[in-house]
Amino acid sequence: MHIKPPHTPVRPRWRSALAAALTVPLGLLTRAELPLPAFIATYGGDTLYATLIFFLAALLWPRWPTWRLALVALGFCYAVELSQLYQPPWLDALRGTLPVRLVLGAGFRWDDLLCYAVGVLLATTVDWYWLRAGGARRSNGR
Repeated sequence: MHIKPPHTPVRPRWRSALAAALTVPLGLLTRAELPLPAFIATYGGDTLYATLIFFLAALLWPRWPTWRLALVALGFCYAVELSQLYQPPWLDALRGTLPVRLVLGAGFRWDDLLCYAVGVLLATTVDWYWLRAGGARRSNGR
């Protein structure tokens, strides 16, 4: 007896790409010298970083369930944050450049772990809304 897997929603890749493309400038704005509330300037970038990672994962794996994308995004963000505890001179020199610092960060902070959880929660909420609002095609498990 063959049991068919349940129908899996397929996210339109254009939505994940658009969400990622909109998240990047918002995250960069939190790092700019703008008159933002201190809370947003301090925590907004790290929160949006995790949101971006979720949408990039959704772009790569549009058939994956939201919970799996959330775990991958959170795991990736936590791994990057924990890697900041390792600070050999060559890696610190790389982290001194803006592109690498934006991706890998510069120093470990416990509060970043909470920001990542909030960012992934934000992305999963958007993803859930899009999937429930009919924004996903149905796949028969193939």
